[in-house]
Amino acid sequence: MAAANELASSSINRDLLRFATAGSVDDGKSTLVGRLLYDTKSVLADQIEAVQRASVDKGLSTPDLSLLVDGLRAEREQGITIDVAYRYFGTPKREFVLADTPGHVQYTRNTVTGASTAELAVLLVDARNGVVEQTRRHAAVLALLRVPRLVLAINKIDLVDYDEGVLNAIAKDFGGLARSLGFADDAVVTIPVSALVGDNVVERSTRTPWYDGPTLLGHLESVPVTGPEVGAPFRMAVQYVIRPRTGVDARGSDLHDYRGYAGQVAAGTVVPGDEVVVLPGGARTRVAAVETADGPLESATAGRSITVLLDDDIDISRGDVLASAAAPPRVTDELDATLCWLAEKPLRPGARLLLKHGTRTTPVIVGALGERLSFDSDVPAWADAPAQLEINDIAHASLRTADPLPLDEYADIRATGSFLLIDPPTGNTLAAGLVGTPITVAP
Repeated sequence: MAAANELASSSINRDLLRFATAGSVDDGKSTLVGRLLYDTKSVLADQIEAVQRASVDKGLSTPDLSLLVDGLRAEREQGITIDVAYRYFGTPKREFVLADTPGHVQYTRNTVTGASTAELAVLLVDARNGVVEQTRRHAAVLALLRVPRLVLAINKIDLVDYDEGVLNAIAKDFGGLARSLGFADDAVVTIPVSALVGDNVVERSTRTPWYDGPTLLGHLESVPVTGPEVGAPFRMAVQYVIRPRTGVDARGSDLHDYRGYAGQVAAGTVVPGDEVVVLPGGARTRVAAVETADGPLESATAGRSITVLLDDDIDISRGDVLASAAAPPRVTDELDATLCWLAEKPLRPGARLLLKHGTRTTPVIVGALGERLSFDSDVPAWADAPAQLEINDIAHASLRTADPLPLDEYADIRATGSFLLIDPPTGNTLAAGLVGTPITVAP
């Protein structure tokens, strides 16, 4: 019983790392993901047996671990149902949510989806090919989305005879690219791996005695998970207003006058007594209490779902934002943004769409298009403005909304600095939008 209690306690106390994988086609991403799942014993026995049978049918002497994920990828790349596959697994030290994104150029837009909530990205390159155009494209997307940490996984190190010189050359090449995109040197970790045979994925390899860094799993287990949102000013979009009702709460207080505002803390910390402003209206008040279904809290930080009670009775509805009165976002109906265009249908100036920001949706008109991110050279660069945006294009644009919105720069607070553009007739998502210019490409 004591052992069971200890195991349950360790599971509760484990933190969570959200990370994404990216890489070119045939760089071995499926095998790497399969290796992580297999070696961490995160795969059911019947799945392993199915992979072993399929591998034997293909004439292979060892299990083809890519088969653990290729079934979903085949559906995803045909555009049937899945654009990003999420894998959930854990170790005694940490739990993980892995966003597995496809590698083809035409699915770069799916990398935007998978990396949008990631705290780390694993970017694969083939040791035989080094940094290629898709590597530069994915690195630029990760920089654009402000993913704070990167792992450059140099895969298939076994196919270059575990040559340290190959690792150093690729790391130097990618280091220049990463710095040009704004990544600090200590934000990028380079790990030589062989997903096929397991070198430095979960277990340290004796075939790379010259490498003294962590294994991939070791790094994933130890990297800090506290994102920049925790230290930012408080932001919370109201998802639901809990109306007055009868009865008593857990403390025995009458609920007749109860009115709470439920949502998830998008950034910062909220404490009872804090002065907040309700946007876009602008009314100011103080936090009377912070509650959950399990009772009141002394404070709540980014990522926590809570109910906020306020000192004053203010007209607040779904879509409003509670923010720090000392450092509020700007409220505006005109914005300059960076768009990642996701749709087959091109975007032209003058288009009338819907913009979803937090829990509020409002009509929007697209104004002028600005510079487009080009991948024609060794380092991504902003090029001349296009006449229209095609699928996978990333470009600046000016927008005007029907209703004023409380906005932060995406580079400062991702949650309140991002939005979606939606097609009014179908409800389909057309673009991911980032307020401002999250990356400045250095020459």
